[in-house]
Amino acid sequence: MEQNKTGKYFKYAIGEIVLVVIGILIALQINNWNEARKSKAFEQEMLKQIQTNLISDKTTLSEIIKNNTNAILSSKKVLNLDQSEIDADSLKYWLGDIIQFDRFQPLTNAYEVLKSKGLDQITNKELRFLLGTYYDDKANHIAKAVDDINYTFVNDWLPILKKNVIELKFKKYVILQNYSIFTNPGEPRNIIILNVDNFAGSNQYINEGITIIDKIILIIGKELN
Repeated sequence: MEQNKTGKYFKYAIGEIVLVVIGILIALQINNWNEARKSKAFEQEMLKQIQTNLISDKTTLSEIIKNNTNAILSSKKVLNLDQSEIDADSLKYWLGDIIQFDRFQPLTNAYEVLKSKGLDQITNKELRFLLGTYYDDKANHIAKAVDDINYTFVNDWLPILKKNVIELKFKKYVILQNYSIFTNPGEPRNIIILNVDNFAGSNQYINEGITIIDKIILIIGKELN
């Protein structure tokens, strides 16, 4: 009789333990599902914000490429001039293309939030690699290349403008007292020659950056669908 009672007790106890274990496993599974859902929601939100930032970066960079390209074309026109060909009306617009600069500061707020949580929050390995390539490498090179042109404006062009400028509308035109400084050998012509390489180098970095941006945006689009 005592053995039967003991056996029933053990069966009951084992049943209770099994139920507790099952309950714990279910709770853990639900918790894992919730964590996975939160992680996926975070990933999706970061991708949306990064996508928005990159679209803005691309718009800015495309505008800089346009300005740089105009500067290169106008530089070649000025360098091909001789004293007898000076047309002040055309020259002032060419100089407006040349004597200018842009600024580029990549929008990194979403990427920085992502980095603080860990890049492994992005499940797509190729996307993780491209994000690191753009934000931690390429964007910095682009910003430096764009800033080199700004440096030339401040350190090379401003002293010349202070001596010669009559009127200036930034990125539109530059009216000078004496345009012959660009047809005769000297510092102004040398600045233009050197700056052509700066504009071209900047465009090269920017085009590489835009290529990466386009790849990232394409992958993000697939991840969000």
